[in-house]
Order: sequence, then structure tokens, then C-alpha cells
Amino acid sequence: MAAVLPYNDENIELAASSVRAGAVVAFATETVYGLGADTFNESAIGAIYQLKDRPTRNPLIAHVIDLATAKRVAEGWSRRSMKLVSACWPGPLTLILPRHRAVPPAAAGGLDTIAVRSPGHPLARSLLYAVGGPLSAPSANRSGGVSPTTAQHVASDYREHTDLMVLDGGPCNLGIESTVVDLCESRPVVRRLGVVTIERLTELLGPVEVETPTEQSASPGSAMRHYAPRLPAALATHDELSAMLATGTPAAVLMFSESDIDPRHTRLDMPGDGDGYAARLYETLRRADASGCERIVIELPPQHHGVWGAIIDRLRRATSV
Repeated sequence: MAAVLPYNDENIELAASSVRAGAVVAFATETVYGLGADTFNESAIGAIYQLKDRPTRNPLIAHVIDLATAKRVAEGWSRRSMKLVSACWPGPLTLILPRHRAVPPAAAGGLDTIAVRSPGHPLARSLLYAVGGPLSAPSANRSGGVSPTTAQHVASDYREHTDLMVLDGGPCNLGIESTVVDLCESRPVVRRLGVVTIERLTELLGPVEVETPTEQSASPGSAMRHYAPRLPAALATHDELSAMLATGTPAAVLMFSESDIDPRHTRLDMPGDGDGYAARLYETLRRADASGCERIVIELPPQHHGVWGAIIDRLRRATSV
């Protein structure tokens, strides 16, 4: 199984040395755990794609410690991009900008643009500082699967890779991936919903567009089916829930209503607040996969504003067929 190491100065330096030598390491961020490698090392970038079994056209996010490092990987820093950096970095906001010519195309899925963010988690920031440069890092799950929010999730996903170093920063406090905003268009385009909400972006930038998920996009994590459990999963409104559970095989049910369900099903209660739900979502989907049931049923949240928009986005992708 992959080696899980506690977060301390010695292990940060060990991981940084490994990155500088061309290795891939897994590490905590405030959103989900990532698989990171030197952005400028094309061979190491290739190893990330191979580990994840990720299509090479799917771009990665370059993680940076500060704006100066961000300017080593991206160009076109406009007034609106600087406004977002000032308001939201470090934090769960990724910007898409023109790729700097020094960055190998492989680090951006072959595109002329690149996704970049500055994470807020102290472990991620310590690692970036120790490395002394950007780390390209997608979520540390197998491609298309449920993202990991603990070091143990990563170790389980890569149990055969005993040489993979996993830096344990505890459970991720946000629990879903960053918001991705493309600033290469005349109007900002949200390529992926996240914790930085549409409402917040509108306050900062004015009107923004929201992209419909597609199989090919300038954004990481934009496929129509993504963040998906192994078991077949379906969404149901509160009114549909009883009928969906009245027939069929035993189900693991993610729900937050007070309704009783047949005891042959496994009930997995979810928080009623958006931040709490987001933080628990991926862990609970993994529990559902391990429940021994034959399917997953997810009660659709009745709210769509704020972070609930990103949650529903993840639920729809996880249940897409």
C-alpha cells in the first residue's frame, strides 16, 4: 500500500526532494487530496497521467505558493484576474489563463491555456514552499472515480503503488474541488462549479457564464460522468425517494430528510447545511461503495443556491450514465 506519512517538517522536505528528483507525491489540500509533480518536468507529468489512468487531453491544475510563481506558469494577468487573486487566493479558486511558453504542453493537456491556483491548506503551502516551484496536481483518485478527502482514501486507491508517498494533512475541510473560472474569453466562464460560488464571482466580476459539462473542455474535471462511485447510483427528489426504495435491490441511501426507510437499505445521513454536506460527500460515497449494497440512491438537495449548486453538479456527474 502507498506510504502514508504524517505532516511534519522532515516529511515535507523528504517529499519536496522526491518531487525535485522527478517523483509524484500525494498531498492534502483544503478541497481534496492531489497527486503532484513538478510542472516543468514532462516525464513526471506523464507519470501522473499514467498513475490515474487519466486521458492526456484532460488538463492539470498548476498549484503555486504565490502570484510570482503563478506568473511563471501563466500569462495574461489582467485587472479582473488580479481582482480574483486578491479576493480568493490562497483558496479554492482556479483560474484559466494563457499558458506560459516555459510550461510543457503536457502539463496543460496539450492546450495553450493553463489552470492555476494557490491552495490554502498549510500542508500544501509548506510543500510548495519547500519545492520552490509549481506543482501540477489533479485530484488523487483513479480517473473518473470518487475524489479522496483523506490520506487513507489515497492509500486505498493506490494500494499496489508502495513507492507512492502520501502526506497526511487530515480530512479535507471543504471536500469538493475548486471552482474553475476561464478568463481567456471576453466574459468570464465558470468551467467547474465549486466552493467559490456564482454569487461571489458575480459580486467580484459582474455577470459570468456557466459551462455545460462536456467530455472535452479547457477545464480539469469537466467530464459529464465524473466523481462517480463504483456502484450504480441514482438521484431522487424527496417525493420520489419512497417509490424508488419500495422496489429493487438493497441500496445505500444518502439522505437528510426525516423519512423512515425499509431496514433492508443502509441509511447514510447527510448534513442539512451546504458546507457540511460538501465536506462529507465523497467520504460518504466511498462508504456507500463499501456498504455491501447493490446500488446507491441519493436524495436530491432541495436548494440550488450557493455551494449547493456545486454539490448538485457533483451529484449529477456521479450519477450520469
